[in-house]
Amino acid sequence: MIRPLITKRDTVMREAIPAEIRLAITLRYLATGDSYASLSFLFKVSTQSISKIVPEVAKSICSALKDYIKLPQDTGDWRVVANNFDKNWNFPHCCGAMDGKHVLIRCPQNSGSTFFNYKGTFSIVLFGVVDADYCFTYVNVGCQGRISDGGVFKNTEFGKRLEKNQLKLPKEEALPGRTLPVPYVLVADDAFPLTTNIMKPFPGEITRNSPNRIFNYRLSRARRIVENAFGLLAAVFRIFRKPLELTELETAIDVVLCCIYLHNFLRKQSSSRNIHAPFGTFDSEDASCGEIIPGSWRKTTQSDRGLQPLSSIPRKPSNDAKEIRNEFQQYFLSEEGSVQWQDKYM
Repeated sequence: MIRPLITKRDTVMREAIPAEIRLAITLRYLATGDSYASLSFLFKVSTQSISKIVPEVAKSICSALKDYIKLPQDTGDWRVVANNFDKNWNFPHCCGAMDGKHVLIRCPQNSGSTFFNYKGTFSIVLFGVVDADYCFTYVNVGCQGRISDGGVFKNTEFGKRLEKNQLKLPKEEALPGRTLPVPYVLVADDAFPLTTNIMKPFPGEITRNSPNRIFNYRLSRARRIVENAFGLLAAVFRIFRKPLELTELETAIDVVLCCIYLHNFLRKQSSSRNIHAPFGTFDSEDASCGEIIPGSWRKTTQSDRGLQPLSSIPRKPSNDAKEIRNEFQQYFLSEEGSVQWQDKYM
């Protein structure tokens, strides 16, 4: 049988995948963490096409929402952040809470143990600074999982600018009812160094009825905002629940950044805060004395300590930093700075 000759004029061009389908595939991938094969059956699109669609759309989302992650540009912007921390979480002069989160990935090709962390998994570090409303004001994604949170912070542009006093933070001011001027600070955990602009808890085992215990409680209450923000990411974007099955490291970074941009977009566009609240609805006093609900995501947010060379992170804080921390401690014990429920934690 002789087959008819098919000319170019007779061929039919296949239609491009519509933009709304491409967006739906990407959002479905971020929200569920489904494999490309599963998405292929759901959307009737080949896995090869999906492998190209996801990184392309992720980059487009980051570009379209680039204004939703913005570091405060002047002292006025920083004061707004600090006032919200004081109003919502009773920690004055606080310009943000910062921490790192391990994002599990497949071992990149020819990387050896570069991305192998202390938990025995491969990961990249998501370092973030969060304001009082659970929105990220600064992020850094892609550092090797073997490096500690403090080491990642030290090598970020944010950390370098903070060390050089180039963030345009407000000038030192005395806390209400106090006389000693103290700088505006960021709150962090033990993985970070204690400096004049970074407050961390008092170390070691602290006995009950100790003033240090009150300070640690008040600081942890403000610092948990960044933990809650990581929890929201893992709750809404379930790709964080398991290793990212992506072969290219750059693609993994783009996907993580896309989730953060979408997180800020949801936070700022939601008409009601209860839509995206971390633990339901409660008033300020209940929120102040309520404990953080543990979840599986917390297993992936612990600090990667002890693996960074000791010479890269200051091990002994300066006397000025200790004096500033003590001033905050005395303020939290004073009539102007205390809250009625903090005695429960003495």
